Amino acid sequence: MEPVYASVVSTARMLWLAQGLKFEISGVEHVPADGPGVVAFNHTGYLDFTFAGIPAFLQGRRYVRFMAKKEVFDNAIGGPVMRALKHIPVDRANGAQSYRDAVDYLKRGELVGVYPEATISRSFELKGFKSGAARMALESGAPLVPTIVWGAQRIWTKGHPRSMGRHGYKIMVGVAEPIAPEGTPEQLTARLHESMRAKLTELQDGYGPYPPGEFWVPAARGGGAPTLDEANAMDAADAEAKAAKRAAREQQGDAN
Repeated sequence: MEPVYASVVSTARMLWLAQGLKFEISGVEHVPADGPGVVAFNHTGYLDFTFAGIPAFLQGRRYVRFMAKKEVFDNAIGGPVMRALKHIPVDRANGAQSYRDAVDYLKRGELVGVYPEATISRSFELKGFKSGAARMALESGAPLVPTIVWGAQRIWTKGHPRSMGRHGYKIMVGVAEPIAPEGTPEQLTARLHESMRAKLTELQDGYGPYPPGEFWVPAARGGGAPTLDEANAMDAADAEAKAAKRAAREQQGDAN
C-alpha cells in the first residue's frame, strides 16, 4: 500500500463524483495481476492518464507509473506529487534517461504508462506511434497492455477551454488483450497500433450519440474535430513555430 498514491486516487474519485462522471470500464482482466506491463494508451486530452490507471487499480489495486513531460515535475505544486507517486519525468532533450528509468521500473515488476502518440491527437483518432513502448517491452520482457480512453477530451483538450463542472460526461476505458514482446520494434509497434485502433473503434461505436459539429466528435462521425491529416498539418505548423522561436532565442543569446 502506498499512502500518497492511495490518497490521490481517493481525491480523484471524489472529484469525479462531484463532476457526475459516468464510467464504463472493460477489459480489467487483461491487466497483469502481478509483474510488469507497458500500459500503452491513447492521447486525446490532458486528463487521459488519470483514467487510464483505473483498470490497473481495479485489478488488485495496482498502480501505474506514468511517463510525463519534465515540465510537470518542475511545477512547484504538481512536481512533489508526481515524484511521490513515482511517475517518470520525460525530458525531450534527453529522452534516454527517462527510457532507462522506465525499463528499470518494468524489470522491478511495475506497470509503466506511456503515450505511444507522444502528443495529443487533435483529431481524436490514433496518430502514428513512436517505437518507445515496443522497445521498452522488448528490453524488459514485459507485455504491452493496449488501453483506450474515450470521452476525456470533452473535459479538457488542446485548443479548448476546460469543462470541470458537474456535466455528467461518460468516460469509457477499455483494455485489449496483452501483446507479447516479440519481433522487431517496428513489428511490435504495428501490432500495438492495430490493437488500439480496433479498441478505439469499439469504444467509439458504443459511446454516442454524437452531436453534429461538436468539437470533441471526430470528423468521421460528423463532428467538428479536424481530420487526422488536418491535425497532422496543424502539429507540423506548431513544431515549425516552436523551432523558429527557439532559434530566435538562441540568436538573441549569441548577440548578448
